[in-house]
Amino acid sequence: MLGKSFATPLLTFNSASCFSSPGCDSVSTTANTLVGYVNCLSSITFNVTRGSWTSNYPSKKWTLHSTATDNIVLTEEEKKTWNDSRQALSALKFSPEEEDKILGKAFGHIHSPYWYEERKKEVPRLEVVNEILDYLRSLSLTDDDLTKLVKKFPEVLGCSLEDEMKTNVEILAKQWGIEGKTLRNLLIRNPKVLGYNVDCKGDCVAKCTRCWARF
Repeated sequence: MLGKSFATPLLTFNSASCFSSPGCDSVSTTANTLVGYVNCLSSITFNVTRGSWTSNYPSKKWTLHSTATDNIVLTEEEKKTWNDSRQALSALKFSPEEEDKILGKAFGHIHSPYWYEERKKEVPRLEVVNEILDYLRSLSLTDDDLTKLVKKFPEVLGCSLEDEMKTNVEILAKQWGIEGKTLRNLLIRNPKVLGYNVDCKGDCVAKCTRCWARF
């Protein structure tokens, strides 16, 4: 495993420089925001003030740590899938930490009151995230619009495209005549309408964040 590079959202470290040095216990940078701690015998841990990945050799699990997110434990394959999904958000100019927080909330890894307890944890996939962003672009939303929308409602990336988003856009058009520029303005102002999937009609079913009664 000598010479293998371990990639994090904010750091790539070559382990050969550590394992070739006798008595290596730690490596640190002088940067104000970054310190990498290396245990050369059993694991590698990177602590970054904005976010980091931790790897433990025996389990080959990766844990994403961030000051703004909960710990997210992933396998090596899941970590690659996660990082691939982050590429879909690159055009929206979020920071690496913001990208991880958005994906974490959308796919159940970070607690969000929006989901209550119903959102199962999933590893976000590039094609799923791209499909949703492409659909939103088809509604005349620019990348600047998407940045505002996703920042306000990151859970949109975890909504069902067919059963919720497209269905709700049809409802807005047919029942309220909301489409085109009016729809674009509505989605920027109230993007949660894309995820509505219940209408209590005044008889509350305790799913208020996803209920058409809020519209």
